[in-house]
Amino acid sequence: MAAKAKILLIEDSAAQSKQIKEMLEKSGYQVLIAENGVTGLKMVASENPDVVILDIVLPDINGHEVCRWIKVRDETKGIPIIMLTVKGKLSEKVSGLHIGADDYLPKPFKESELNARIYASLRTREFQEELKKKNEQLEKLLKKVELMAITDSGTGLFNRRRFEGVLRRDFVRALRYKEPLSLIMIDVDHFKSINDLFGHQVGDEVLAEVAKIIQKQFREADMVARYGGEEFVVVMPKCPVQDATIPAGRLLKEIADHAFNGLKGKKRKVTVSVGIAGLPDPDLDTEEKLIRCADTALYDAKEKGRNRIAISKGKDLTPPFLEP
Repeated sequence: MAAKAKILLIEDSAAQSKQIKEMLEKSGYQVLIAENGVTGLKMVASENPDVVILDIVLPDINGHEVCRWIKVRDETKGIPIIMLTVKGKLSEKVSGLHIGADDYLPKPFKESELNARIYASLRTREFQEELKKKNEQLEKLLKKVELMAITDSGTGLFNRRRFEGVLRRDFVRALRYKEPLSLIMIDVDHFKSINDLFGHQVGDEVLAEVAKIIQKQFREADMVARYGGEEFVVVMPKCPVQDATIPAGRLLKEIADHAFNGLKGKKRKVTVSVGIAGLPDPDLDTEEKLIRCADTALYDAKEKGRNRIAISKGKDLTPPFLEP
């Protein structure tokens, strides 16, 4: 039969240790004994007891100091400590409470009283463990909800809301520290015809595969997001526009060469068009203007035949399809 709990008794008196050990083992507990404070601290670390019964008077370290060491360590601070004190010494009890003792038992004591204190300590620890687990579960749930709020469900990329927040932060930083910043806008060419010919399920699969290919081309520091529909964006902090053309060029080739699962055997290739804008640029003093410049460059790439990269000219902020 398994023991009800593991108890570490730190007590220098061999006679009292034997008496308490027999008392507790009769009640179904596993009992470990340490004859001094140093040994007790080592056993707390190695044995991870459920309860520590600690005498205040020890031959090497004061019991209060042992209690303090147990309670300051993250690994052991949750272990309940019942301190044994001489009956009537209120000052010792007050001192121990200040350093984290969970309960006191004045000597001499009865078996029933000791069992009651241990039971209460175990119940308290059990409650604390349950509360800790519930808090951890709640934290995981909150993180999941937060992630869902900034993630595009169709591609697994960040969504437009997250993109706007990151761009705002990186744009302000780039202006303040005069650092380069590139924004890439990517659009799947003739995507409507893919939906019309093969259905929206195939279209969704194509977008998900495009998203994975985009992610592989850029740095860990870059932020890739779905902007909407078949359009994607990449924020590249500390990256000049000319440098941004390198991964963008790889992207064009990777997508054009990729055999999309939903289009296998249908002799249909997928390509993308890319528009790039960035800082430094005296005409771009807001992130909205940066987005419009990248969008204009994307339109330019479409106009020139698609499956290509176009770089913003800076002042041209409004593509023809956005004119009033």
